[in-house]
Amino acid sequence: MEQEIDSFIRFLATERGLSDNYQLSTRRSLTEFAAWCSSARQVTSVREVTQPLISDYLSTRKKGGLSASSIKLVVVALKIFFRFLSGKKGALERDPTETLTLPRIERYLPETLNELQVERLIESIETRHPLGLRDRAIVELLYASGLRISELANARLENMNFEERILRVTGKGNKMRLVPVGRRACTALTSYIATERPKLVKRRSGSEIFLSRRGTKLTTVRLWQIVKARARQSGLETNIYPHLLRHSFATHLLGNGADLRIIQEMLGHADISTTQVYTHVDQQRLKAVHRKFHPRA
Repeated sequence: MEQEIDSFIRFLATERGLSDNYQLSTRRSLTEFAAWCSSARQVTSVREVTQPLISDYLSTRKKGGLSASSIKLVVVALKIFFRFLSGKKGALERDPTETLTLPRIERYLPETLNELQVERLIESIETRHPLGLRDRAIVELLYASGLRISELANARLENMNFEERILRVTGKGNKMRLVPVGRRACTALTSYIATERPKLVKRRSGSEIFLSRRGTKLTTVRLWQIVKARARQSGLETNIYPHLLRHSFATHLLGNGADLRIIQEMLGHADISTTQVYTHVDQQRLKAVHRKFHPRA
């Protein structure tokens, strides 16, 4: 199956434009399945794969302790792989995953910060200290625009329109979208770009907005570390990480009356059902307020 897997991963990269992380995750799922087929069932060709064989594999992984959410990722990888093969002339007569259903998983509501906690986090970043302007701009932009950490890492100067306060970002599936940037975030960005960023620029620097001390683009890992470090300095006891600011962005917009479709557009969600989780978060907040303040709650 190795050749078919290689061909499929190339398709994901060139035709679908999916991220390196997604390609790696999908390849790992497919390679592990192929290895199991070969060792446990002596099946080495995609033409020999059947739906019962796939069910046996998933059952084995479940008994081995793989969580429902991880099994769901494996099922999705197998479904898109065999759908791809069945669409190729002569590659496969029938899709063995056609009747395969996704496992039901418990849906957890995303954690969020309240508006006072976000304010405390941002205001705790001392801009007079080295890299303070940069780090404040990072946190401001994450919260102001609900960016994914990878989108923040790849944000470029030429894609930021300060006049319109709009940033063009490339999200999942290589899809571009325009996100508004708040007035405070724009001020923080302007201060950083005018004062601190020129000191970080080296000969090999690109046009990414956020640079490291070496003048290179900040990686997603380093951005994560920066947010975590600034959160510790703020004294907030909540576990703060970059995606928490994205959740908070969406929840606060919804809580202040924003339309769900607009929030979907700003977050870059392909499916409205992904955005709808924030309606449950907001309902929880409303119930908490009601319990606290209503005399007969």
